[in-house]
Amino acid sequence: MTRFWNTLILLLALSASLAAQELNVQVSMNTPTLQIADPKVFEDLKNNVENFMNNQRWTSDEYLQEERIEVSIAITITEEFSATSFKADLAVQAVRPVYGSEYVTPLISYNDRDFTFVYEQFQPIQYSQNAYNDNLSHVLSFYAYIILGLDYDSFSAYGGESYFQTAQDIVNAVPSGAAAQNPGWQSLDGNRNRYWIVENILSPRTRSYRQAMYDYHRQALDLMHKDVAAGRLIMLQALEDLNSVNQSYPNAMILQMFSLAKDDEIIEIFRRGTRQEKTRVVQIMSKIDPSNASKYRRINSLK
Repeated sequence: MTRFWNTLILLLALSASLAAQELNVQVSMNTPTLQIADPKVFEDLKNNVENFMNNQRWTSDEYLQEERIEVSIAITITEEFSATSFKADLAVQAVRPVYGSEYVTPLISYNDRDFTFVYEQFQPIQYSQNAYNDNLSHVLSFYAYIILGLDYDSFSAYGGESYFQTAQDIVNAVPSGAAAQNPGWQSLDGNRNRYWIVENILSPRTRSYRQAMYDYHRQALDLMHKDVAAGRLIMLQALEDLNSVNQSYPNAMILQMFSLAKDDEIIEIFRRGTRQEKTRVVQIMSKIDPSNASKYRRINSLK
């Protein structure tokens, strides 16, 4: 009996050691114009942000180590208001593995230029979904749920719904006074910010965008190890659906975010497509991402 309990305890311990949180976040800090604050503050901030993002339980699902979502966050200090108050660019990137290959595909590659926060060395970062503690924890929590929503949507049609809803709750929980001091939470702060990210994702006008994300990843990319040509056809249809979104919701922010993350991938995949596929992809992407139309036209000359 003693051997039985020892074995059971060992198995439970092993199971706990294999379980992991959802995100595997690596943080880099850049302080090119630092003049006021102690550099040690940012060394501590880097470690604290990683601990917060990696050790917080964001979902009720069980993850294995190898299932964690790979995320990189780069914080570049652009302005010092004081020794503890800052403005920064927050660059967020996350990737997802493609089934049957060693390739990882980007889910998001976005630079938030409205990131303001207050931080003192050794200050704990605490999560609260329905209450606003401070802008630092609130912004980080927002992007954690956006990443989760994008990842779940890529594996199951509309599978990220609850995580996008939580991201919207986080936006709505920002008090008006805090929103006035920390831009990015309100529609009046411009047309490219956190408010518009989640508004676009949950808008009925962009519903087909999320189906297209599932088709693009699960039905196309994940099947290309079996049949590349068939995968390209499905991916092209997903792009057609995104073109429809662009027509019903012109200049939607999520389409810009899609292009920022996927432009190089689309070019690489369709460089080997048929002449008809190349022509149509160039037409679609030039409408969705007109500032990079010349970049997409390169597809026609690539083999």
